[in-house]
Amino acid sequence: MEKWTLLDSKYIIQRPWATLRVDKLQLPNGNIKEEYYVLEYPAWVNMVAITEQNTVLFVRQYRHGANEIMVELPAGVVEEGEDPQVAAHRELLEETGYAFDSIEYVCELFANPATSGNITYTYLLQGGKKIQEQQLDHSEDIEVVEMTIDEAKTFLFNNQVGQALHSAALFYAFLKLGVL
Repeated sequence: MEKWTLLDSKYIIQRPWATLRVDKLQLPNGNIKEEYYVLEYPAWVNMVAITEQNTVLFVRQYRHGANEIMVELPAGVVEEGEDPQVAAHRELLEETGYAFDSIEYVCELFANPATSGNITYTYLLQGGKKIQEQQLDHSEDIEVVEMTIDEAKTFLFNNQVGQALHSAALFYAFLKLGVL
């Protein structure tokens, strides 16, 4: 197996949340792929956050791409040059108002490696305490939802976690915790 050879690359659009490029590629068999479209996103963090009361924190928010109000894990963007663990703590504090002393790496996943190269880091945080109110961005409308671990497992097993990377994060974290 060999990687494809990049012959040319051009950006079609470069915006903070929508960057699309088109690559011209040569495949190992010699064939040329004239147009291969790639979406570029920054790295993301997903957090499985468990409070001192042993509840799992989720967030409820509208997701325009799906045209749905969804219950998901707290998550966010890793700023350029930021350590993903730092981003996890920052995003949790902003979205939920909770701070955590314990953080443990769970996994790294690609959302769709066929058409985008960004990585998603998942962390398990435990012992969370609410220390402030949410500090949301002007475009965020987020409601914090708490579930017991059993309720979160039922939510997951009933296919109610609509975000695929969040489903995977919960499975990996629950395996790490030994509750599956």
